[in-house]
Amino acid sequence: MKTIVIATKNKGKIKEMIKEFADLPVNVRALTELGNLPDAIENGNSFAENALLKAKFYAEKTGTACIADDSGLEIDELDKRPGIYSARFAGEPSNDMANNKKMLSELNRKNVKESSARYKCVLVFYDIDGTKLQAEGICEGKIRLLKKGNNGFGYDPYFFIGDKSMAELSIEEKNKISHRGKAIRKIKQLLSGYLL
Repeated sequence: MKTIVIATKNKGKIKEMIKEFADLPVNVRALTELGNLPDAIENGNSFAENALLKAKFYAEKTGTACIADDSGLEIDELDKRPGIYSARFAGEPSNDMANNKKMLSELNRKNVKESSARYKCVLVFYDIDGTKLQAEGICEGKIRLLKKGNNGFGYDPYFFIGDKSMAELSIEEKNKISHRGKAIRKIKQLLSGYLL
């Protein structure tokens, strides 16, 4: 049975992937189980480049196939920013409240009350023999200045699909439509073809 390491320290992402891959012939492990590994340097110019950098870095560090993701928010009125800088939009260390404050401030400066936007996620599976599989998930919506809901994290209270923000959805509802949920289901299909 093949072992795949989920190359993230985010417990929510690890749980989601372990659950989704449960019926695949794989042993899924979390990066955190493998000791105190350094952080990968994400200096790519796209979600895909960053996901590949992470997957390759941790495959080399662990000697095991890895899956890594990079995801973020693109706001059309802000020229698709924050994009790959979504987690550190307001600087380091990453802080949801500061990131949202900066986003609202930039939209207010442009006198924008609403903007079309999308969440994007790219997942890359990288095996130690150099095999690479890639999947992308996109969730289209609108960014509004009005904060709604207490679920989710990051920009979710401001990201609306219809009348509901992502932060008003249950985990199950969110996973059905989210960028990450879509990318995970696509990579699972690719993996089942690769593993069988």
